[in-house]
Amino acid sequence: MLYGEYHHTLDEKGRVSLPAKFRAELGDHVVVTKGLEKCIFVYSSKRFEELVAKLEALPLGRKAVRDFSRILLASSTDAEVDSHGRILLPANLRQWAGLERAVVWIGVSSRAEIWDPVAYEAFTKRAESEFETIAEELL
Repeated sequence: MLYGEYHHTLDEKGRVSLPAKFRAELGDHVVVTKGLEKCIFVYSSKRFEELVAKLEALPLGRKAVRDFSRILLASSTDAEVDSHGRILLPANLRQWAGLERAVVWIGVSSRAEIWDPVAYEAFTKRAESEFETIAEELL
């Protein structure tokens, strides 16, 4: 299970180090894709295959299923973890998520997310202000 918050930086080639605590769970081969709220989702290959299987089980006749599947899968790419524990984030994903130099990694159970620090702070402030209400709805 992935959890925690870690601050890292992109190098000039667009590579970023995986947090050491995420490496065992994610493995040497990950899939990166557009996430929700303008972050990048990072999955282990196994977890990504499980997600795709869930998408394939949904009814193709629903427009939302088709749209979500298209965006998610078209933006997905494989990334190998190099000998220094880094992955290359494609330019299109970096641009989409607004990543320049500093990034925030967060663990969200079965996936990691990579955020622009300003966007993550804005999200956190909003979500924390609604934390109790969200908890009441979910729990």
